[in-house]
Amino acid sequence: MIGAIIGDIVGSVYEWNNIKTKDFPLFSPGCFFTDDTVMTLAIAEGLMNGGDDEDFIAAMKKYGRLYPDSGYGGRFGSWLFSDDINPYNSWGNGSAMRVSPVAWAFDILTEVEKYAKISAAVTHNHPEGIKGAQATAAAIFLARMGKTKEEIKAYIENKYGYDLNRSLDEIRPNYRFNESCQETVPEAIIAFLESVDFEDAIRNAISLGGDSDTLAAITGSIAEAAYCIPKEIKEKALSILDQGLLDVYREAQSRMKILIR
Repeated sequence: MIGAIIGDIVGSVYEWNNIKTKDFPLFSPGCFFTDDTVMTLAIAEGLMNGGDDEDFIAAMKKYGRLYPDSGYGGRFGSWLFSDDINPYNSWGNGSAMRVSPVAWAFDILTEVEKYAKISAAVTHNHPEGIKGAQATAAAIFLARMGKTKEEIKAYIENKYGYDLNRSLDEIRPNYRFNESCQETVPEAIIAFLESVDFEDAIRNAISLGGDSDTLAAITGSIAEAAYCIPKEIKEKALSILDQGLLDVYREAQSRMKILIR
C-alpha cells in the first residue's frame, strides 16, 4: 500500500508534464498526493469494514467527498459526488491503482483475486477494469509470497493475457497518456519486472511518460512487495499525507492481516 502512495506522490508532478528519462529528483518540489492515494486508502478502509460491495462504495464516496479536489476522472468524479451506487462499466486504470490493500489482506491467491474483483466492480465492472485490478493484486501477492519475476510474469501472462515481453526501451518512445487498464497495467508490470530495487521501479514507470502517477502507483505497489523500501523514502511520502489519511494508513498497517467476513 505504501508503495502505491509513494509512486503516486513521486509521479504527481509528471502526469501532465511527462518525462522520458529516469534522471529526475525522486521527490520534486510541489509533489503531492492525488486520487490514487485517496482511493487506495478508501479501499483499505472498505476492507477493514468488511470488504463487501457496500463497504467499498461507502468508503470511496466518503473519502472522495473529504478530498474533492484530488484529480478524479470525469466519470468517476460524477459517480463519487452523486447518490448513484451503480457501476458504470469503466475499463479505466483507477481499479488497478487503488487495489493494493487487497493483496495484503489475504494469504490465498484466489481470495486476493476475488476481492480485487469486488473492489473493482463497484465502479469498473467492464471486464478490462476487473482484469486490471486482479492482475495487479495477483502480481503484488505473488511478490509477497517470494515468487520470482519469471514466475510472476508467467502467471500474469497465462491468467490475464497481458503481453509482458516488450521492453521499456521499446515502449517508451511512442507511449502516450492513456487511462485504460489495457495500456497501463501491463506497462506498469513491465516497469517492475525490469527494476533492480524499489526506487528503480518507480523511476522506470515514470520514465515511460503517460499517466505517470497511476503508472508509478501500480508499479510501486508491486515493488513494495518485492523489495525493501528505504526508510527515508517511506518517511518522506508519509510526511506529505494529512492527518486524516495518515490515520487510515496506520490503522490499515496494524490490521492488514484482517479476516474478511
